[in-house]
Amino acid sequence: MMNKAAGDAIVSKYSRKAITIATIGSHSALDVCRGAKDEGLQTVVVCQKGREQTYTKHYKVVVDHPLLVDKFSDVASPTVVAQLQKLNAVFIPNRSFEVYVGDYSRIEAMEIPFFGSRRLLRFEERNESPNQYTLMEKAGIRFPKRFASSDVIDRLVIVKAAESERNFQREFFFASSPVDFERKARQLIDRGLVHGKQLDSAVIEEFVIGAHINFNFFYSPLRRRLELMGTDFRRQTNLDGLLRIPAKEQSEFTVNPSLKEAGHVAATVLESMLEKAFGLGEAFVDACQPYGGIVGPFALQSIITPGPPKEDIVVYDVSLRIPGSPGTMFTPYSYYLHGKPLSVGRRIAMEVREAAETGQLEKVVT
Repeated sequence: MMNKAAGDAIVSKYSRKAITIATIGSHSALDVCRGAKDEGLQTVVVCQKGREQTYTKHYKVVVDHPLLVDKFSDVASPTVVAQLQKLNAVFIPNRSFEVYVGDYSRIEAMEIPFFGSRRLLRFEERNESPNQYTLMEKAGIRFPKRFASSDVIDRLVIVKAAESERNFQREFFFASSPVDFERKARQLIDRGLVHGKQLDSAVIEEFVIGAHINFNFFYSPLRRRLELMGTDFRRQTNLDGLLRIPAKEQSEFTVNPSLKEAGHVAATVLESMLEKAFGLGEAFVDACQPYGGIVGPFALQSIITPGPPKEDIVVYDVSLRIPGSPGTMFTPYSYYLHGKPLSVGRRIAMEVREAAETGQLEKVVT
């Protein structure tokens, strides 16, 4: 991992009046770029050839410096990193970046300042140790019960296994008993969707029934304040399509439900839940301190359960970087605090710009 001193040395050479915001051309790049432009900052997008027109044609108004590469993983190459350094770039990692580079050691070694904690990125992976469960346990956050093996399943569970062809994508299926698990797992193996060894390392979690809400937070080291940027839930294919079919007809199909993300829907929550949500967010920030600390955006992907005795929040996943849901600005929470709706991309740019102008850039980058 690039150490703090080395990172600070790179930042110290930057022109504080010419900071640029950089990311890869996927996930949340347009949100990041529009936000940077609104704060008067230049933008850099590393684009994979064949997938660049969104950034070089359709929305080129927000992209000042498109950098074309043969494949996204080239973003971590010394050549591209050197180009980013020349542009005084602060890099905004997202989930696509993690997936396409595919090697956290390589990510951590990149000699470019990241907005946020690069060390925490790998905590999203459930097979890492420590990981997001470590953080949630330390924070006292309730999360779904995990099962060490299919033999002990005693309730409805959701199984998350890596795909056979795209290891970064996951196949999902539901099971309610060991026999049910084996039957459905065999169907996926026979169809070539997963391999047996991938099922051996699959995550088996209690399926918690409730309303899905992602709490998209932002922690500002400059203001030492936790902010709720917005709330949303996911649209998932092919699950959303299956749910539109009446129950009687659903039973006539043999299509396995898939929970692959297709987009997000802005949503709101009852004000009575906000204090609980902020409490979880603050506890999570505290739990991250021994591991470098939270800087900027993170999300607690949650389920609100009805009780009794009262509503509760169960967190089933954590995002330790910018979420892929730009629609959260259309919920009212950033407006309540800032007097105007703010995208996560713009809130990042505000923090970077303020840090650069006040000589505190080292506080928000690693």
